[in-house]
Amino acid sequence: MAAEYMHIGIPVLNKKEGMTYNEAMKFWVSRVDDYDFKIEYLKFEEGTPFPEILSKQPHVAYKVDDLDHYAAQAQQIIFGPADCGPGVRLAFVIWDDAIIELYEEK
Repeated sequence: MAAEYMHIGIPVLNKKEGMTYNEAMKFWVSRVDDYDFKIEYLKFEEGTPFPEILSKQPHVAYKVDDLDHYAAQAQQIIFGPADCGPGVRLAFVIWDDAIIELYEEK
């Protein structure tokens, strides 16, 4: 099994310059590479399918080779696994009391 660090996701209350809107999921997101330290800023809108905890606490994202393997070991799955395009799945889990994003490309 392999997990590779991708970014830290930080929820914000106000949009930052350069954020793009994901209409289907009702949230604003910055580009990870626009900031040092691989930071992804997120602003969630009312009606987002993501759980409220993601709008209040940061998460750390990892690219994994087997999402199901890691999700099965988590304390709790709070979102997903969800298909996010051809060959891409993600899930948000609680792992050691922290929010972890699991991102898988096949």
